[in-house]
Amino acid sequence: MASAVYSPDDVLLPYQRDWIADRSEIKLAEKSRRTGLTWAEAADAVLTAAASKKAGGDNHFYVGSNREMAVEFIDACAMWAKQFNKAAGAIEEEIFNDGDKDILTFNIRFASGFKIQALSSRPSNLRGRQGNVTIDEAAFHDQLDEVLKAALALTMWGSKIRIISTHNGVENLFNELIQDARAGRKPYSIHRITLDDACEQGLYKRICQIRGIEWSAAGEQAWKDKLLAGTASSEDALEEYGCVPKSGGGAYISRTLIESRMYEAPIIRFEGDDAFNTLSEEMRQIEVAALCEAQFEPLLKSLNETDEHVFGEDFGRSGDLTVIAPMAIKRDLKRVVPFLVELRNIPFRSQEQILFYIVDRLPRLRAGRLDARGNGQYLAEQAVYRYGAARIEAVMISQSWYLDVMPKFKARFEDDLIALPRDRDVVDDLRAIQVIKGIPKIPDAKTGDNKNRHGDAAIALAMADSASDAEGMEIDFIPVPRSGTFRSMSDDDDEDDGDSFAGGFAAPGAY
Repeated sequence: MASAVYSPDDVLLPYQRDWIADRSEIKLAEKSRRTGLTWAEAADAVLTAAASKKAGGDNHFYVGSNREMAVEFIDACAMWAKQFNKAAGAIEEEIFNDGDKDILTFNIRFASGFKIQALSSRPSNLRGRQGNVTIDEAAFHDQLDEVLKAALALTMWGSKIRIISTHNGVENLFNELIQDARAGRKPYSIHRITLDDACEQGLYKRICQIRGIEWSAAGEQAWKDKLLAGTASSEDALEEYGCVPKSGGGAYISRTLIESRMYEAPIIRFEGDDAFNTLSEEMRQIEVAALCEAQFEPLLKSLNETDEHVFGEDFGRSGDLTVIAPMAIKRDLKRVVPFLVELRNIPFRSQEQILFYIVDRLPRLRAGRLDARGNGQYLAEQAVYRYGAARIEAVMISQSWYLDVMPKFKARFEDDLIALPRDRDVVDDLRAIQVIKGIPKIPDAKTGDNKNRHGDAAIALAMADSASDAEGMEIDFIPVPRSGTFRSMSDDDDEDDGDSFAGGFAAPGAY
């Protein structure tokens, strides 16, 4: 992966180099306008067409959405051929008959025997050809499905397909390809380049370099503001420059779809109270042990010992909930959550005792994912120490985590590969996932009827689903007693929800 540091001596910007370096059979790029990705693609096309067959050379076909794009691409290829000192002929215009229509194409032929040819978006143009294909501004092709079908047939003989575009609506086939690739339904590589991404890697500095003007942070911001102001609406600005397809807001997973994947299964809810909080740690351990044996032991004993199991956890202390989500992976690969645990206002050590009681007894434990933000880092680290870093991941939830995990999580619902306890709060938590600036995530605001939740069950379930994709090996775990004293966290420790360290525990029940 190329460095994101801009250098005026580099011909290509880091994201352009990353694109060329990706040799995937099929790769997608959702991008801001005018970031120069097609220009970089032209460089790659020249290097491929100029190479010998033994060195991996091949024809390259460019399919834009209009004639002007074809001319611009061929001109860029001619420039690169000159810069690379590759033996190439002049640009040729060629007309061939395609049924009832004469098609104008633009070609550059190389001494290698290969050529670069810019075609119209007519699907039949690709039939009978062999070589790599670039489909540019794919979201704006009138017959993208047919163009794709013709292009994908070329991969039978080793050709590569590159699909580049800004977005053109959430219902567009291009966006569906992006979402399917993120969900793992299609084995495509994805590159995402917003205007901010491009500027962070030197786009505006390169513009200043070419125009001979001095770069400044203020000048760059003014330039971006002018671009965004030139769009008809904030929604258009996000689509044009932020890789956010229009009409992409609202709930990420529909209520109907969520409820269709639910079944009758228990949710165990525990809430701390002042009486429990004043007990000594030894007394709390005794009470927690009794509660675990009464509430969890029957559920854990009922699990199928032939199923692999994983778990996810979202941490909270006094403001948000801690939710623990065990998950069984059935023989048909369906992910089934046998029960959920919700903890509110429970001390750290008691949460640790409950988590370990459950996880110690999960048959064929494969993996686990825990929220490691703020004070959640303590419980996540203890789980890593106990079960091993090869199986447990302490997750610092970020934009990239959401972008990687949520499309796959949504795909489980769409493909009927997940089953959850039927519960109104769980539905509300899952409905809280929204597409915000192109990223499906939990918003900052509280959720639930009483605004006392924060999408907690959704995060725990997404963590468990992510763990189910892990390659970790199952283990038969035998707990080992630990010695030593518990070190309390300092008052300065970061906590996302403002929770404190003190807390307690009460008998199970609704809160």
